[in-house]
Amino acid sequence: MRGRARVGGLGAVLLAAGCAPHAPDLAADAQRLLARDREWAQLAAAGVDVEQTASYWSDDAVIVPQGQPVVEGKAAIRAFVADAFHTPGFHISWKSGPPVFSPDGRFAYLRGANTITMSGPDGRPLSFTGRSLTLWRREADGQWRCVLDMWNDPPASAAAPPPAAR
Repeated sequence: MRGRARVGGLGAVLLAAGCAPHAPDLAADAQRLLARDREWAQLAAAGVDVEQTASYWSDDAVIVPQGQPVVEGKAAIRAFVADAFHTPGFHISWKSGPPVFSPDGRFAYLRGANTITMSGPDGRPLSFTGRSLTLWRREADGQWRCVLDMWNDPPASAAAPPPAAR
């Protein structure tokens, strides 16, 4: 009987250990998140696939674009992206710095620098540099999605700050 108790006790310990949350591998998560952000930047820069571009935001995401109304939720985000992609001369690019993770590894933010270009009134390209802040959440499917996306101009006396070195 004692042997069964030991085996049962060992089984309970192993089961509990298997259910305990594992410490996140932040170095690997940082690589995955930065790779995902780069994929998103390339897709947005192409300016073609609204649905795929919008898929990088969570269903409950919020965008806070400078000088424009807040955009909330996936349907509004799709419309926002479609409008941008149909703007004459529109092009966007960005580069993000290393992520900063929450202690549990479920959230991370990225600071970055961006450039948005569009046609001016005379048809010539106008470019605007800015700085960005995105908040990402690891979703139930394990994928990182942006939940908050905001950008603004750098101070008038400085160009957009480059993201921290990788």
